[in-house]
Amino acid sequence: MHAFLGPFVGQNKKKFANTLLPEDSSTLPFIHSPKIDLSLFKDTTKIFRAFPPVKNRHLEWLLRVEKEMSSSWVETSIFEFIQLAKFDLHLFDPQMLLSAIFFWNRETRAFEFPCGFVGPTLLNIAAITGLTPLGDRFHPDVFEDEISMNELSITWDKKTYLAFINAHVEQPGTLVSPSEHIAFLMYWLSACIFCTPSLQVPKYYFTLAQALHLKKKICLSKLLLASLYACLDEASESLFQENGPRNLSGPLWLLQLWLNAIFENKLSLTSAYSPSCDLEGARLTTLTPRKRSVDNFATYIAAILSFTNFHEDLAPFIRPTLTGPSWLRQNNQAWNITSASVEIWAGFLSWDVIMSGMRQKDVRIYPYHPQLFARQFGLCQMKPLPL
Repeated sequence: MHAFLGPFVGQNKKKFANTLLPEDSSTLPFIHSPKIDLSLFKDTTKIFRAFPPVKNRHLEWLLRVEKEMSSSWVETSIFEFIQLAKFDLHLFDPQMLLSAIFFWNRETRAFEFPCGFVGPTLLNIAAITGLTPLGDRFHPDVFEDEISMNELSITWDKKTYLAFINAHVEQPGTLVSPSEHIAFLMYWLSACIFCTPSLQVPKYYFTLAQALHLKKKICLSKLLLASLYACLDEASESLFQENGPRNLSGPLWLLQLWLNAIFENKLSLTSAYSPSCDLEGARLTTLTPRKRSVDNFATYIAAILSFTNFHEDLAPFIRPTLTGPSWLRQNNQAWNITSASVEIWAGFLSWDVIMSGMRQKDVRIYPYHPQLFARQFGLCQMKPLPL
């Protein structure tokens, strides 16, 4: 497969023999590869090992905690989001993900399709997860631990996902204690949402978990989007590693569901989904292609390159038949919303600074610039011109 990609990373980087994207000094600052070695994409287990675990591993625990804590989750606006963990978030199409990553621009934080900038927005996240764009910005230094770790019976030497579950799920018929609830939220955040590379439940999720336990109004949608930006930057940079991408982590499940939405019609992705959850994300999990083949990489690249003009397929979350949370259904079009939705739509369409990271040293700051994606909201968008 021939490829012309860019822009290339800094020219002062140490040179090495990259068989995936060999550097051609004659084309800098862009990179041209006469051939992409797709054999580096065959071992997808090592590339995407940090995807969420299968739902059967935690479903019984989720249902137990939900029985007592559902009202608390509703008050904290995470009830619908947690429902996604009941579906097949662990399924992914590696070639679809990798093909999209080739078009990610780390400067604009957008996929650069032939028709222009395209990318996940807070409206997309609302439809997929049920999260609103409202709430306090999470920063690890702002939210202090109101509950001491020493007051809870959380076992820290059982960190792998299965061991953590077995160590903290209480006996059937007993009440869900604060320790168990916080432990569940830590597992859910690390395994099902932010997908840590270690495949363990780290202590640094405690601050966010106890804040949610205390019903703090945190804007998880912006934290999730910033985390997706961070992992896409990491994935894009990994294309230039000598042996290709390895151990990609972060909420790439969100990218998979977003790609399922924009490719649904173009690639005739089908689903036998029967409505049991008012989330577009639940339906989209059933569209993930099951047949994996390295040859599909060319198919997905061709699909992306076919978007020479902006098409309604690239704005699937403003259709009238959207399956989404009750507050978004029939209010997902900017020109036809109720007065109660004005604040939410202001969150969708307003520029903002968003942050990722559970620890101070991991904090990354990104701009959220919906003006680049105005067409995805059904609005007019000016075409940027070179200076």
